[in-house]
Amino acid sequence: MMLLTKLGAPSIKGCMMDRRRLLLIPAISISIGSFQGGAAKAEFADMPALRGKDYGKTKMRYPDYNETESGLQYKDLRVGDGPCPKNGETVVIDWDGYTIGYYGRIFEARNKTKGGSFEGGDKDFFKFKIGSGQVIPAFEEAIRGMAPGGVRRIIVPPDLGYPDNDYNKLGPKPTTFSGQRALDFVLRNQGLIDKTLLFDIELLKIIPNQ
Repeated sequence: MMLLTKLGAPSIKGCMMDRRRLLLIPAISISIGSFQGGAAKAEFADMPALRGKDYGKTKMRYPDYNETESGLQYKDLRVGDGPCPKNGETVVIDWDGYTIGYYGRIFEARNKTKGGSFEGGDKDFFKFKIGSGQVIPAFEEAIRGMAPGGVRRIIVPPDLGYPDNDYNKLGPKPTTFSGQRALDFVLRNQGLIDKTLLFDIELLKIIPNQ
């Protein structure tokens, strides 16, 4: 033992520590790798419409969007065909909603199987009358310029969204409990959460005045 010590060989206690370190290193590496892989997968899991985009910053101007005088930003993902809806006409739409100012969480899914806590059967399409004040200002403004079959993406600042940060006051409202909870958390949060929202709106049909 004395000879080993003189030659600089590690003690038994030191060997045990070194072995533990060697065993821990790959374990830590695996854990970090697993977390990074999981984070990479989760990063866009709830916001497929936002892949590769740097959304969520307050009052940002995006060059690939049109901006109206009110501050609404939009772009047409698919241009519809036919006349635009007029006051008093009822529109039938389907829509997606994302809290893009807060982790891009989806609170309503359009025309696709809902995953995770959003699983459920087919839902009724959302309907409202143009000019009736039934929906948030951004929705009304966006749909007035659409034709049936069109899909429009809009970025909604808080002043064009839900009044008093309450989705119960105006439509559209999430159709699932999970969606309601995700949206309500952002709208009612008193912190520095960015309440900017993103919607994809598909105009399915215009019902003329009866």
